[in-house]
Amino acid sequence: MTEGNFVDYVKMHVSSGNGGKGSVHLHREKYITKGGPDGGDGGRGGHIILKGNSNLWTLLHLKFRRHVRAGHGGHGSKSRSSGADGEDVYVEVPLGTVIRDTETNTILFEITEEGEERIIAEGGKGGRGNWHFKSSTNQTPRYAQPGMPLEERDITLELKVLADVGLVGFPNAGKSTLLSVMTAAKPKIADYEFTTLKPNLGIVEYRDYQTFVMADIPGIIEGAAEGKGLGYYFLRHIERNSILLFLIPADAPDIKKQYDVLLDELKRYNPEMLDKERIIAVSKCDMLDEELQAELKVELDNELPIPYLFISSVAQQGITELKDVLWKALK
Repeated sequence: MTEGNFVDYVKMHVSSGNGGKGSVHLHREKYITKGGPDGGDGGRGGHIILKGNSNLWTLLHLKFRRHVRAGHGGHGSKSRSSGADGEDVYVEVPLGTVIRDTETNTILFEITEEGEERIIAEGGKGGRGNWHFKSSTNQTPRYAQPGMPLEERDITLELKVLADVGLVGFPNAGKSTLLSVMTAAKPKIADYEFTTLKPNLGIVEYRDYQTFVMADIPGIIEGAAEGKGLGYYFLRHIERNSILLFLIPADAPDIKKQYDVLLDELKRYNPEMLDKERIIAVSKCDMLDEELQAELKVELDNELPIPYLFISSVAQQGITELKDVLWKALK
């Protein structure tokens, strides 16, 4: 999936359908001149329904669909005939989509399961026909209820990527390169920061045809939790991942400090992030000879509080071991 096709944020105006009017009708036929009221009910207006679809990965199909309208309910007619219900409109979204009210920015609900349906704009109820209102004192009511009006609102759809493993690191740490080596994904790779502006997803093939999904999250900078850079857009994608794989290059001035900064940004954005399982991959280790790697290992054994391993995406070192560690953690 190319970066330009990954759409994870869409604003939309939705409006349901009006309810149909109840009918004011008095029954008339041959030999029956005063048959009494028989006006039927109006039909319900159509709903706007959001539905989870596990085959969708982005909101690309909704990028240019800014207005969604449901059908209006039909009016009631004679012989107690009810009007037709308005046509419901289904909007399919990928799993992990958060729906917000655009005006208040409050979260309305989240779609996380295949086939899950939630009504975002409810159709107006149909009005009752005049036959409902007959009584012993009013045997020919000449009034009926109008249909209830439609509901409309502005909503924002935000996608939080659902993946088994999320790659976390500073810009230019080698996340896209690792994804391209471990999966068939072809993310944009270049020697400058913020090459990746949208998440890339890839499927990692493990032994015995087993697979898991890995997400390359755009690089985090210090202050991302306060919205620096594109912090909010990047950090929300990490919330859905089962395991966080921190990628820190071997030539970093202080590996422990970089890990602490990344962890602090996650904590400030959402403290629940710290409950996820974490693993560190020290990347670009092909730049280290055996002696330097041994020295660094002694240093990291004392400093790092979580498991770590050395890898090199370019030299294909430690990739199989990394898959084993991730698979074991997932299971």
